[in-house]
Amino acid sequence: MSISLRRASAAGVIAATLLGFSESALAADELNSGDTAWMLTSSLLVLLMTVPGVALFYGGMVRKKNVLATLMQSFAVCCMATVIWMAIGYSLAFSGEGPFVGDLGQLFLMGIGVDSMSGTIPESVFMMFQMTFAIITPALITGAVAERIKFSSLMVFLALWLVVVYAPICHWVWGGGGFLGSAGVLDFAGGTVVHINSGVAALVLCLVLGKRVGFGRENLAPHNLVLTIIGASLLWVGWFGFNAGSQLAADNRAGMAMAVTQIAAAAAALSWMFAEWLTRGKPSVLGIASGAVAGLVAITPAAGFVLPGGALILGLLAGLGCFFAVMWLKRKLGYDDALDVFGVHGVGGIIGAVLTGVFAAEAVGGTAGLIEGNAGQVGLQLYGIGVTIAYSAVATFILVKLVGAVMGLRVEEDEEREGLDTSLHGESIA
Repeated sequence: MSISLRRASAAGVIAATLLGFSESALAADELNSGDTAWMLTSSLLVLLMTVPGVALFYGGMVRKKNVLATLMQSFAVCCMATVIWMAIGYSLAFSGEGPFVGDLGQLFLMGIGVDSMSGTIPESVFMMFQMTFAIITPALITGAVAERIKFSSLMVFLALWLVVVYAPICHWVWGGGGFLGSAGVLDFAGGTVVHINSGVAALVLCLVLGKRVGFGRENLAPHNLVLTIIGASLLWVGWFGFNAGSQLAADNRAGMAMAVTQIAAAAAALSWMFAEWLTRGKPSVLGIASGAVAGLVAITPAAGFVLPGGALILGLLAGLGCFFAVMWLKRKLGYDDALDVFGVHGVGGIIGAVLTGVFAAEAVGGTAGLIEGNAGQVGLQLYGIGVTIAYSAVATFILVKLVGAVMGLRVEEDEEREGLDTSLHGESIA
């Protein structure tokens, strides 16, 4: 996904040949059944990450009176993002060659038929794979404002956010002519587009929305960590589609992306677990699950560029960095990111994007990093991080204020105390 195969240049083909990629990845516009089968599978794996992965992961971490509302948010976002991606999102992200945003040439998927190709796979499959990314990114944001936001306002905000924030940043990195991708910023599967973007947006949204009633005074502990560990496990399995699928081919680079994803996730889970064990006296289920997700987040931009050794170090550092962000930084600054979206996805995405510039191996992705003598790649990564943070923060703030002024953002205090399951949806798991 880091380079759109349907717009592959002659230079890209030569580079792929030198790296020993499979012939299927080089045959632009020629259907390869193996690549197509892998991308169909990858699309299903990434969809699994949201429903039920994120839904269960988040649903277990809220209080019992808010679990259905939390599940509803992920499910409804999946439906809403699908329609928006089909109507306008895909066109803005992948149609046209502009530096900042695509054009409207593929509104409502105009021009995509049975025979339309994207490299070696049908364009319908490429579109669907990208759709699953557009689904999970706003779904991640919901965790920061769990248990207190109006469902109607959340849906309107996220719909606008997909069009105004996600689609342009996606184009910058992965679309034809996007200025970050053209500058050489490396993001194989979504460190900037998905994780930094959603993490920053989540932080802005929760700061504007304010803290939950009773935050810091009442017990807001998770109601069911069994759901959370099941959700984390589904995220872990689905992430192989996220990362290895982003090669858009069933080849040797996809195999390496899968391997380094597993290594980084395991290393981060262990480093978080041991950090918690040393500082708090006991290793927790929530901690090791959060550490695994932090490692998966951090390896995402690097998956198609690093070797196993780099992935191991990246995972260890990501687990420690995200543990620090969740257990110290959040408390120090006092913001109520309910389910630690910024601490895991924002911070993990930043760590992963920077370390991609450190550990990138020319033999894997054609670009050397700091370890191989290319210190400038770290600067490019910092540039991509900075631009993404700035745009996501400013645009999100404007959208939040707009929606808040028109609709209001949070439920009434008595509705929050009653629980969103009953007050917003008229249902209960009791």
